[in-house]
Amino acid sequence: MLQTLIYFFMGLSLSMDTFSLSLSIGTTSPTKSQIIKTALIVGIFHFLMPLLGSTIGSFFSNALYLKTNYITFTIFLVLAIQMYLNKDKEEKADILNIFSIFLFAISVSLDSFSVGIAFGITKESTVIAGIIFSIVSSIFTYYGLKLGKILTEKYQEKTTNFGILLMFLIALKYLIFK
Repeated sequence: MLQTLIYFFMGLSLSMDTFSLSLSIGTTSPTKSQIIKTALIVGIFHFLMPLLGSTIGSFFSNALYLKTNYITFTIFLVLAIQMYLNKDKEEKADILNIFSIFLFAISVSLDSFSVGIAFGITKESTVIAGIIFSIVSSIFTYYGLKLGKILTEKYQEKTTNFGILLMFLIALKYLIFK
């Protein structure tokens, strides 16, 4: 029971960036279908990445740690630019095409991959952790996208600009601090 609670709190911490980025992307006014699809795919990746990380183990951990921040920075920067370029268009939700959803899901799941590597070293139960990570991240993604959309409907341009700025600042965080 205690281990499940620990996995839950790990899932919460791993999902904080997912929530803030979902909030940002939610300012592009995604459709209900896009919100559900994105939440499910993010959840799937938060399940698969720890399993993959655990399988690969500690051999690649140092090399991947140095590169994941640059990959994440690039993905979030591209999403911020895409949000900026689409902010005045009628159909703002184009940012959540299937390719962008997969990029988003991979980028917010990279930290779960690193946790999976640690689990592989310590022989933790990766499947149970992955299930918990998946559920928590799906919920955080869903509500982040919904809240971003609600705020945009209420505050229009200000929320979209805030979402773009937030996405850019999070991209910079991965470049500078990770």
